Amino acid sequence: MELDRFGMEDEDDDDAATQYMIEQSLLESNKKKGTNKGETAQDSRSSGPEAADINKVFTAVRRGDEKLLKDLCVQHKDKFCQTDSRGWTPLHEAAAQCNQTILELTFKASGPDSVECRTLRGQTPLFLAVEGGLIENVSFLLKHGAQPDSQDNDQDAPLFVAIRSDRTDLVKLLLLLGSRVNQEGCHGRRPLHEASRLGKVGLVKLLLEAGARSDPRSHYGLTPLALAAQGGHLEVVETLLKKGADVYSQAHDEASILYEATASGDPAVIGLLLEYGADANIAKHSGHMPIHRVAHRGHLQALQLLLPVTSMSDVNDSGMSPLHSAAAGGHRNCIKALLDAGYDPNYMLHPWVRRSYDDERKSALFFAVTNNDVPSAKLLLEAGAMANQDPVKCLQVALRLGNYELINLLLRYGANVNYYCRVNTTHFPSALQYALKDEVVLRMLCSYGYDVKRCFDCPYGNRAHIPQDYEGWSNTVIKDTMRSSAR
Repeated sequence: MELDRFGMEDEDDDDAATQYMIEQSLLESNKKKGTNKGETAQDSRSSGPEAADINKVFTAVRRGDEKLLKDLCVQHKDKFCQTDSRGWTPLHEAAAQCNQTILELTFKASGPDSVECRTLRGQTPLFLAVEGGLIENVSFLLKHGAQPDSQDNDQDAPLFVAIRSDRTDLVKLLLLLGSRVNQEGCHGRRPLHEASRLGKVGLVKLLLEAGARSDPRSHYGLTPLALAAQGGHLEVVETLLKKGADVYSQAHDEASILYEATASGDPAVIGLLLEYGADANIAKHSGHMPIHRVAHRGHLQALQLLLPVTSMSDVNDSGMSPLHSAAAGGHRNCIKALLDAGYDPNYMLHPWVRRSYDDERKSALFFAVTNNDVPSAKLLLEAGAMANQDPVKCLQVALRLGNYELINLLLRYGANVNYYCRVNTTHFPSALQYALKDEVVLRMLCSYGYDVKRCFDCPYGNRAHIPQDYEGWSNTVIKDTMRSSAR
């Protein structure tokens, strides 16, 4: 996409928010089947009488048929250690049912070691009971030897599941019966990360009271405060700050807590972080500052909070203006606020930023024009934006889009109607190629001084019109030619 540099976390693979989204996708949506961990039960996925017997056990458990299950416990006790196609034992099935008598019978027939048998996904009976929200089953299994922090193949654990389900009662029970409050899950996440990310202030307070560290870092350097700020969870942010969470913390990509807060753009969260001393002038490794992100996302109230505390000098050092971000996002209210605050409409992207774009664009106006955004383009032009600063001219883009209003606007504010782009073997001004079948555009071009005479001037005379060294107009040749003609 052309808006990579200003889409920030939406398009930047290194951005912490994207990485955390990938984490969640891996954990919640893409659970893979794998080799069982720990003790594995005997696999009974075969046909014949034995399969029929194990099926009877599973059916009795599933239907809650206590009488039949008691008989099977006597007649087919050996079948209680066998598994179905999911790697489930009868105890897994019983743990997922809301009948504690069935669970007790199945556990007695299965033996104490069965509590740690794992499915193909590495899930224990306790994990399934927590996933089903069955607190009596959870209590029974924990009291009969189930390990409270046994992780599945994706390093997910019962405490994380209980937090995601917003089950305070399960969280309390797990902590009471041995679950570690600071245990490490996938990508170095802790339970406090999960509760903070979800905005569960009650669970955050419960975990902190149980001894959770207030500022642990994931493998990406994200803290619970960063995730709470990212989600706009004001109460959680306030709770963590009062417990000493570091407002100056930065992730591995150097994104600050304040930068993470600009994802939601919640002015209350941003205001609170500023009260605690957050620095609006810290840029992440890509050069983006909080003001760039709120401008790109159109968070006007957040932008108004950041304007007074953001150094224009630091913004200039970043190589990009928040006007570029606001224009890329199509947020004219943010463009106006930035212009009113004194941001230069003719600030050009630094070369290292321009290299990210095939067209090597420079100006905020170019972003507005490529978005076909007439109101934003008008605001910038009225503020003094120059229309001829980019290697590919804004007028050329407008002509290609066929937007009469935008074409006329650019011409009225001085766009060069006789711009020349050397991607053909003639030398008439290039705008004509968009007007050959459009009388309205042709009249517009002529009204603003198009040099018609050059259309009848052939620099080749009677010679061949294609030079001997002409290599055709591949994308690379066009790009190189446009660069040389722009210099």
